[in-house]
This record gives sequence, structure tokens and C-alpha cells, in this order.
Amino acid sequence: MDGISDTAEIAAFSAMAAVFALFAVIEIAAPARKAPRGHRWLTNLALFAIDTLAVRLLIPLLMVGAAALAADRGWGLLNLVGLPHWTEILLAIVALDLTLYVQHWATHRVQLLWRLHKVHHSDPAFDVTTAARFHPVEIALSMLYKMAVVAALGLPVWGVFLFELVFNIATLFTHANFALPKSLEKPVRALIVTPDMHRIHHSAIQRETDSNYGTLLSGWDRLFGTYTQDAEGNLTIGLEEYQDTRPYKLGWSLLLPFHK
Repeated sequence: MDGISDTAEIAAFSAMAAVFALFAVIEIAAPARKAPRGHRWLTNLALFAIDTLAVRLLIPLLMVGAAALAADRGWGLLNLVGLPHWTEILLAIVALDLTLYVQHWATHRVQLLWRLHKVHHSDPAFDVTTAARFHPVEIALSMLYKMAVVAALGLPVWGVFLFELVFNIATLFTHANFALPKSLEKPVRALIVTPDMHRIHHSAIQRETDSNYGTLLSGWDRLFGTYTQDAEGNLTIGLEEYQDTRPYKLGWSLLLPFHK
């Protein structure tokens, strides 16, 4: 199980690194909005490194390992019903995407979770490095939650691996500082979340912040009534109280959930 988990992690990280580099080049060449880099990028990427280390040290199996353990022990719903493997993989992707939509919604509704999640939203700019800007405690709690869902549903190893790969790439895509051509935006957004759709979620206007929670499939927001099509007026990114350079500082960002 450790071998499966380690191989999946290496493959997913390699794919994310390649996609990150591609999106960074595109958004530097043709940015949708002005976004400072320098110290801000260093802080966002340092948070990603700390998150990765914290999860690796605290949680030995991670999602693919949890799926392998569930299959080995016969845990979970899908390990009891015996569906075709391709059906299980498809169900895993849809179920996990819904799981993370619910988690994201909760991080905006439960005050304790919001204190952690606002580290992500405190970024006063929006680009591919914003996808890396999460507090390590939030990342650890998220991993435990996802592992619990994987075990409870008995999701297949390949389904979990493919979801993690696609979801991580989608996270980079939705935070990228570029826009799709207008002719593509509407049809693409009908199926998946686009950068223009998710950028509204990073608005300083709370009504807009509390919308567009999806990361992969855009249908969840329409289904649950949390979809916002267009931003109101000129879009200001971040949180009103942090429209300065404090979020560019690593120590400040790590301590933000504990500020009064």
C-alpha cells in the first residue's frame, strides 16, 4: 500500500509541476489581471511546501493508500456491491468532486474552518500560485476528511488516483491568471469551472465570495443555488481587511487563523 501511495504521489506531483510551469508561462505572457509576483510567489509556494511536508509527516497513507487499504479489508459501499470497474471509477470522480464541493461550502459557513480557509482568500491577487496558498492545518484536516470518504464509500484505487490527478490540475487551472477566449468560456463553463468563474469566488464582496465553490464540475453550484455568473462591477480580489502586503509574508499567513 505504501508503494502504491508513493508512486501515485510522485506521478501526481510531476504532473502538477509541469502544468504549473505551463500555466505560469501563459499567465505571464497574457495575464487576465495585473498580479504581483516576487515575495508573494515565494510565500504562496512556501505554504505549499509546508503543507506537503505536514501532510506527509502526519498522515501516512493519504487518499490512494486509504483506497488500497479499504479494498484489502473489504471496507466501504462499493466493495460490497460489485459494480463494473469503469463504473466505480466514474462514481469515484463524481463522488469526490461533490465531497470537496461540500467541504468548500463548509469552510465558508463554519467559523473555525473559515479562520483556516481565509488564509487562501487573503491573497490580494489571483494567479496560479494562489492554488498553493492554504494553511497546513486546513490541508491536513481536508486529507483526513477525504480519506474517511474514500474508506466509507470503498472507492477504487484507480478512481481515487485519477480524481486526485485531475482535481489538482483543475485547481491550478481555476486559479490561473488568464482567460479563455470568449467563444469557449460559455461552453467550457457549462461542464467545468473556468478561471473567470472561480475568480468571482475570490471577490472581496462577501456575496460573491460565498458562491462558485466548485473546482472541477461546475454543475454543483447550479444544482445547489450557489452559482454566480458575473462579478458586480470592478472585481476586487481578496478580503477587504487585507488589501495590503501583509498576506505576502509567510509568518503572517501562518498565524492569520490565530489572530483575533
